[in-house]
Amino acid sequence: MRKAYLDNIRWATVLLVLAYHVCYVFNGVGILGGIPDAENIPLCDALAALVYPWFMVLLFAVAGMSARYALQKRTDRQFLKERARRCLVPSTLGLFVLHWITGYLNIRIGGGLAYIPAALVYPIAAVSGTGPLWFIQILFVFSCVLVLLRRIDASDRVWALCGGMRAPGLVLLALPVYAAAQVFNLPVLTMYRFGIYGVSFLIGYYVFSHERVQEQIGRMCVPMLGLAVLTGVFYARAYCGSDYTSADCLQNPLTNLYLWSAVLAVIGCGRTYFNRETAATRYLARAGFGVYILHYPVLMLAGFGLTQYLDLPAAGNYVLALAAALFGSFAAYELIRRVPLVRFAVLGVKGRE
Repeated sequence: MRKAYLDNIRWATVLLVLAYHVCYVFNGVGILGGIPDAENIPLCDALAALVYPWFMVLLFAVAGMSARYALQKRTDRQFLKERARRCLVPSTLGLFVLHWITGYLNIRIGGGLAYIPAALVYPIAAVSGTGPLWFIQILFVFSCVLVLLRRIDASDRVWALCGGMRAPGLVLLALPVYAAAQVFNLPVLTMYRFGIYGVSFLIGYYVFSHERVQEQIGRMCVPMLGLAVLTGVFYARAYCGSDYTSADCLQNPLTNLYLWSAVLAVIGCGRTYFNRETAATRYLARAGFGVYILHYPVLMLAGFGLTQYLDLPAAGNYVLALAAALFGSFAAYELIRRVPLVRFAVLGVKGRE
């Protein structure tokens, strides 16, 4: 049986990522990749700082759970073939079809067009236009590692052993999450955090995919929400207004306790209060992946246009950029999914979804 609350967590987190990126492109805390000299709202930087530590950890944990369910109905080969189509194709072919726009705007905003020969602008823009597609690139790597682990543990003993975990153990998983945050982090490209995201994915697969564990997380959702709020207050006092993507922030014990309590709170509250579906949530669940893939070039076009050609107050830029990214992403999804070759290259799908 499909778990509606996982679908709801996915699409809600995608919309949160979209809102976060609006704050990111106008950020005033010195994070690279934004639009320089754009007027900034400090409150939006604070909100971005509050969600940044945990929302991608949450997506990887949910992806691990989904991988377990997918492998119950597919062979390892079928699973990897599907993941290659959905993850590798959009993050390779899709760069040259659509995401070169992101790369081009980054080059133009950074003043790089004056130094790049005209013939090389398009290929460089395409290669550098990855943006949020790093998520599906890493997800494919983790999927390959998972298949290897399954072959090593062909009797599934590790998964069975993890099924007995109870509330104290679930909270104490913050320790391996914290340890993983210290390793396998790429310099400069701070979003490529293979350690913590890999551990979160495997926890989702081996631990959270058990029905009894999900029931336990549901029962502890209110205390975890309280812990997330409490640790979030201390985290905000320490890091809001500064570069929340720095190693100093992301590798701090407080940050990792905050993010893990937030992940448990969201999964638990999702199971307890949002395990239902409507026509609207079914559509959002179906469109969520496409919106994630498409939203960033739409947002960058909106942000660039607003700052280059209009002289609006900061609030106007934020509101219009959010509206353009939200409605533009859904419109782009509805258009692209109807164009056969383009939908395969950009979304990794063969037919309409």
